[in-house]
Amino acid sequence: MSEVSNETRFLHAIEIGLGAWQWGDRVTWGYGQTHTDKDIRETFDASLNLGVRFVDTAEIYGSGYSERLLGQFLKEVDQPVLVATKFFPWPWRLTKGFVPRALKGSLERLGIESVDLYQIHWASPIMSPETMMEGMVECVERGWTRTVGVSNFGQKHMLRAYSTLAQHGISLASNQVHYSLLNREVEKNGTIARCKELGIRVIAYSPLEMGLLTGKYTVDSPPSGLRGSQSIELLKKIPPVIKLLQEIGLNHGDKTISQVALNWLICKDTLPIPGAKNIKQAELNAGGAGWKLTEDEVAKLDEVTDSIREYKKD
Repeated sequence: MSEVSNETRFLHAIEIGLGAWQWGDRVTWGYGQTHTDKDIRETFDASLNLGVRFVDTAEIYGSGYSERLLGQFLKEVDQPVLVATKFFPWPWRLTKGFVPRALKGSLERLGIESVDLYQIHWASPIMSPETMMEGMVECVERGWTRTVGVSNFGQKHMLRAYSTLAQHGISLASNQVHYSLLNREVEKNGTIARCKELGIRVIAYSPLEMGLLTGKYTVDSPPSGLRGSQSIELLKKIPPVIKLLQEIGLNHGDKTISQVALNWLICKDTLPIPGAKNIKQAELNAGGAGWKLTEDEVAKLDEVTDSIREYKKD
C-alpha cells in the first residue's frame, strides 16, 4: 500500500461514520413520514455520544436541507465533528469555477468556514476529471476543504483525478463507492485494490443495502416505496446470508445481523457510512465498530455472497 499522506491520515483512522442521505430525502427515504427533524437530531446526538464523529452529506441530499440540518446541529454541540460533503456535476456546470462556487454554497448552508473532505459526487460525461480536480485545487488553496475525494469513480476516472491532484502536491484522499455484502462490484473489479495501492481511503455507502442487511425485510415483507420495488430479486437470494450473519453475531456477544455486516466492511479496510433515522438505528450502527470478525468468518461471508450478483470488470 502507498504511504498515506499526513493531510489524509485522519480518514484512515476512522472505523465508521454516519451517512446523511436520509436527512430531508422524501423520495427514497420517506422523510416527513418515517422520520422528522427531531428524529434526525436525536440520531445525530446519539451517534456523537457513541463516538461516531464523521458525517457525510451532499448538496443534493434533500436539495440542500441535509447540509442545513447538519449546520444547525454543529452550532449546538461542543464535540468535534468531521464533515464531508459533495459537489454534484449538473450538466450546466462546465468549468472548474463551478467547483469552488458550489463549495461556497455548501459552507454557507453548513455555517462553517471549511469542510474536512470535499468530494465529486459522480463522474461526468461533460466535465472531465482533470477539470473537476483543478476546481478542487482552488478549494484547497482557498482553505475551504482540508482534503479532496471522489465518489462513484471507476479506476480510470479515479486515476486521472489522482494524477491531476498529484501535479499540485495534493493527495486524493478517498473514493466513496457502493459497497456491501450484497454488492461487491468494486471489490471484484479491482477498484478497492487500486485504492489501497495508492493510499486512497474507500468509503462504503449503502453498507446495509438500504436495510436489506438488517434481517428486517423478506420477499413477503419488502421495504416500502421505491426501495421495495428495487429489492425483490435480492430478497429472494439473501436468506442464507442472513442466517450466517445471525450465527456469526452469536459468536461475538450477540451482535446483530447489521453489526456483523458493517464489521465485514471494516475488516475489508473500508469506512462504512450507514444512515440512521432514529436513536435505535444509530446505536445499532455504532455497535458495528470496535471489534473484529475472524479471518475465517470474513471468508465464510465472502463465500456465501460470491454468487449474489454477476460482476463485470472495470
